[in-house]
Amino acid sequence: MNLKILKNFYRQVCDYPPKVKDIPLLLQGAGIAVLFGRIFYDSWIAVVVLLPIMIPWMIHQRKLARQRDCRIVGIQFKDAIASVLTNLKAGYSIENAFREARKDMELLYGKKSLIGGHLNKICKGLKNNIPLEKLLFTFGNESENPDIQEFAGVFAVAKRSGGNMTDIIGRTIGVISQKIEVEKEIEVLISAKRMEARIMNFVPFFIIFYIELTSRGFFEPLYHNVFGIVLMTICMVVYVAAYLLSEKIVNISV
Repeated sequence: MNLKILKNFYRQVCDYPPKVKDIPLLLQGAGIAVLFGRIFYDSWIAVVVLLPIMIPWMIHQRKLARQRDCRIVGIQFKDAIASVLTNLKAGYSIENAFREARKDMELLYGKKSLIGGHLNKICKGLKNNIPLEKLLFTFGNESENPDIQEFAGVFAVAKRSGGNMTDIIGRTIGVISQKIEVEKEIEVLISAKRMEARIMNFVPFFIIFYIELTSRGFFEPLYHNVFGIVLMTICMVVYVAAYLLSEKIVNISV
């Protein structure tokens, strides 16, 4: 079991290698190690032992950021293919429709937006005579958005068989729009619960700080002895499990 956990951890580190932009996340992880080491063990040695928690924290935050980017690019993609649909109705070829859509998205979201970067890659690929369907598959794989991946598959089949692109894109816009509306409704319903979960994550620390300030030495019997270390380790594991469970509950995907 330990070997399986280590292999899974190694694979995740390979999938999310540390970068310069991850320094703030690593510093946050170091802060968590200090917080846990001082509160649960009252020991700087424990802080050093817990410092490797920086890596799982960075991976967790990178996953959350990737999920946010996936949702954002899905919303922007809907607007992009709506622009493609308008250009097709205006008489553009499908390739030129995507080129014009890039200009529209740069005006709407900016050149540094997620959709702007992906459409820029598509336009460069078209300039190098790479088939549009292949570029859309690459777009879907890079964004990890299932809507884009499904659209790329349908688009490839329709283009090979001579399907009605205008009708296909119109239906795609409708499906993505319905999904976005459902996600917005869910977001509204659970926004209050998400805030409650965030507050509850900090409550145990506030309680400990309050007791420590008002009753000096109250937790002293739990520090620097085997029974206390075991008990506080169990409490820490329960807290981390509760945190991960709360994150999973309040992050609902459609």
